[in-house]
Amino acid sequence: MGLSGRFRSALVIGGQGIRARKLRTFLSMVSLFLGVLAIVTVQAGSVLANRALLADIELRMAKDGTTRVNLSSSGKTVPIAVDTLAGRSDVVGTLTATAIIGEPGVRPINPGPSPLKYANQDMYGNSSRMVCDSSGTCRVMEQDAAGILPRGQAVELQLVLLTGDIRPYRPFPVEAGRWLDFGGPPSLSPSLVLNREAATALTQYRLPAEMQIISEAKNPTPRIIGTVHDANEVPTAYVRADEAMAWMSSASLGNLSLELYLNGDGEPLLQTLLARMSAVSTDPVEPYRSVVNSREHIGGQLDLMRWIFLGMAALVLLIGVAGILNVGLATVGERVEEFALRRAVGTPRLLLAGIVLAETLITGLLTAAAAIGVGVAGLQVAGTLFGDRREMLHDVAFPWEAGVAGVVAGLVAGILGGLFPAIRAARIPIATVMRA
Repeated sequence: MGLSGRFRSALVIGGQGIRARKLRTFLSMVSLFLGVLAIVTVQAGSVLANRALLADIELRMAKDGTTRVNLSSSGKTVPIAVDTLAGRSDVVGTLTATAIIGEPGVRPINPGPSPLKYANQDMYGNSSRMVCDSSGTCRVMEQDAAGILPRGQAVELQLVLLTGDIRPYRPFPVEAGRWLDFGGPPSLSPSLVLNREAATALTQYRLPAEMQIISEAKNPTPRIIGTVHDANEVPTAYVRADEAMAWMSSASLGNLSLELYLNGDGEPLLQTLLARMSAVSTDPVEPYRSVVNSREHIGGQLDLMRWIFLGMAALVLLIGVAGILNVGLATVGERVEEFALRRAVGTPRLLLAGIVLAETLITGLLTAAAAIGVGVAGLQVAGTLFGDRREMLHDVAFPWEAGVAGVVAGLVAGILGGLFPAIRAARIPIATVMRA
């Protein structure tokens, strides 16, 4: 209780000292404010950059801990895989095909498919076409000049066949319409969900509602039900596997690669699928596994950049600490008689040091509160002005880690700036009171 009473007395007397020297306290806060704000800004930027980078990787690859399995497939094994995985969420399978939406019998504006920024650009020559895979990697392939079709109103896109909802593994945000419904029976008119690039293509060009799956003779009429963001620059459409397979032959299915997404609970189903596929396949079914661990790959780079900027912010903070130290020493010099008189009436040395240290700590905490408030307000303003153009600023919330860093910086600055003046105040001899 004695220590609690002394602590309370130090806070009360320290607060009275701050009120008695408002201008000096304000100047101390100004010198410290930029340093604490720099710490808050660096920490907030680091957290937001980490979130944005991880979110982009989750859209392109999968969430951390997800196991991705690539399987060789054939015209016999693909229907078995789709039937085994139908309606399951612990294992989701994807098959990637190529389709053209628009006028039949014409050359699409983006052969390959290629990103729309290369649309209507024969940058690879009339006898070449750029082919992009599901990861966005593109390469140039030669084709017979005699087989080149006339250019028309058509867009080529990746057609991703899904056996179930892939969003627990790759969290595509729905931006318009709705996502695929895997609960009901399949429809003869395939439902498509487009990514941003494909939606932009259909918005810019007037295309007939006809879809041609490459190497197939029959053209279905799709229904576009929604738009998602998948961080892919290649135009892509997502469709239920059973709806697309109704328009595809066994030969075409055998040319598609099967990729599975699963968590720990999906291992038994994976073994069942491998056994069923091996029973009808003449070649051994060899799974290739990879576990997504994005934090391990990017964590070191982000930590290095954060420490570099924190070091620069710490230098600015030290300037503020020097300002508090200077003001504290001047204040103690002016209050020598006061502190000597307190010592004469029995005030312990520890309490005198606590009074001086309480002033600097209160100053540091007030500065931290001001810097955090400015950081929150600045982030809100940035989100309002640039949220539509910068994905990481859209509906962004101020990270609590930055607030904690600001409070810690304020406390550290208060301790460092007030420790030496506190020691000096505690060492003032009682005899100094005789000067008064």
